[in-house]
Amino acid sequence: MKDDAERILSIDYGEKRIGIAISDPLKMFAIPLITIDNNNLFFTKLKEIIEQYNFVKVVLGYPLKEDGTKTILTDKVEEFKTKLEKQFKIEVIYVDERYSSSIAWEQIKVSVKSKKKRRDKSLIDKNAAAVILEDFLSTL
Repeated sequence: MKDDAERILSIDYGEKRIGIAISDPLKMFAIPLITIDNNNLFFTKLKEIIEQYNFVKVVLGYPLKEDGTKTILTDKVEEFKTKLEKQFKIEVIYVDERYSSSIAWEQIKVSVKSKKKRRDKSLIDKNAAAVILEDFLSTL
């Protein structure tokens, strides 16, 4: 059953894994949802998530160096944005993702007590997507 409340989807793109977070219906909070392997099944899995919720837009982490110039990953993220817009017919907005992974890691260290669980790299990805979404939501 589809959730009719309008939400925002957030994506932290990575070459190995892609972190996904969603907003609450009031667009006040970012909720880390899932990390999906970046392989040929990614768009199928993302479609299932998109069919489950009513997303009004997507925020996509835009990788920049500390000085604001493009990184090695920036071109891949730009290509990924084009694919998202074409496949899902949804507005995709870039959000500067500088420091999102390190902020996510700091949050994980505080909230996840088990060192074994902290080693799970997918935790960082979905939490980084939540950090990106929090940045965006703070501008609304």
